[in-house]
Order: sequence, then C-alpha cells, then structure tokens
Amino acid sequence: MFSILLIEDDTSLYTEIKERLGQWSYTVHGVQDFSNVLAEFSQLKPDLVIIDIQLPKFDGFHWCRVIRAVSNVPIIFLSSRDHPTDMVMSMQLGADDFVQKPFHFEVLIAKIQAILRRVYNYSSNQSEFKTWCGAAVDFEKNTVSNEHGTIELTKNEIFILKLLIEKKNSIVTRDSLMNSLWDDKRFISDNTLTVNVNRLRKKLDEIDLGKQIETKVGQGYVALEEEVS
Repeated sequence: MFSILLIEDDTSLYTEIKERLGQWSYTVHGVQDFSNVLAEFSQLKPDLVIIDIQLPKFDGFHWCRVIRAVSNVPIIFLSSRDHPTDMVMSMQLGADDFVQKPFHFEVLIAKIQAILRRVYNYSSNQSEFKTWCGAAVDFEKNTVSNEHGTIELTKNEIFILKLLIEKKNSIVTRDSLMNSLWDDKRFISDNTLTVNVNRLRKKLDEIDLGKQIETKVGQGYVALEEEVS
C-alpha cells in the first residue's frame, strides 16, 4: 500500500481526494501545519507527494523546492491557475507531473498509477549501474559521477537517461520516450517532455556531459557515446 502526502488547504477537496484514492487502496495524509510542511514530510516519508500551488504561508513551489533538496520522491502539482508558466516552473523545480483544476479523478488516478509503477517497479527491476562516456550512472541512487563531480537526478531524469543510453548513438523518438514514461500520452504534454530533457541536459552540463545529449529536431534525442569536442 502506497502512502501519499496531500498538501492541500481546501478541506472539501482534500476530503474528496482522500476518499477517492482510498478506494484504490492508497493511504492519504494531510498537512496540519502549513508553515512546517517539511517536518511532516520527513516524519511520514511518503511514496508520493501531491502539492497545490496556492497554499497559506508559502506556496507549493516553495515546498517543492524544499522537498526536492532532500528527496527524490515523486511530486505531482495541482493548480487552478491556467498559466503555462506554472507548469513549466513546476517541472523545472523537479515535479513529475502537473494536474490542472478542475480535473477528472480518473485522470489523477491514472497519473498516480503511472508514476508509482514507473518509479518503484523500475527501481527494483533494473540493473544498478551502467557506464556511459566514462561516467558511472547509478540507477539506485539516481546519480551520475565522473572526474568532474556527481549530480543527482530526479526519477524522470534518470529514467530518460537510461532509455537514451540503452540506445546510445541512435535516435530515441519523442513518442517512444513519452510512451515509456507515461502509459498513455493523453495524460502528458509534448512540452513536459521538452522541459524534462532540458533539465537533464542542464544538470549533465555540471559534469561536462550536457553535449552528449543531442537533439534531433522533429525526431527525438540521441545519447552520444563518443566525447564531443
């Protein structure tokens, strides 16, 4: 049974989400003190976090940033705001998905199921290490290390990198990536994939590997094995 921390100050919506997810055998916990969400997160150690953007004290972006600093737990944002920058901001901060209010519960449940299946089945069923361009990729710790240092990736980022490395020097299409990351493309936007890959490439830049992920316009991406001059 997976545990979910729902950071939502709308009592009626919190109750409805908790009841609906309970029907799918998920245990949902709320937040008592919105000024100290991290303490409740640390005590619960949930398998997934759902965060509303508009919260008392600090907004959801703040708490995503704080949680992401100490954990790679999957995070889904909820928001009644419809500005595209909200979704982009959430993904840049390390969120795994974004759901706009009002939403169909079937969509939320499908997203939760896909993320939990991807994150936790993937972690237990895949080989722990892989070498790429002289770097050690640790799928258990979600890290990439070489002589320039170590970077830590989110679950989405490490999964994307794995898919690209498995077909190194070959194009992995955008459709293929989206089908592998999300069970149904209807629940994810093309822009979300772009944000995730750009975020991965930016982190790889920190250890001089960003150029090893090449964009093939209109097709997809390639993980290059040879060093780029």
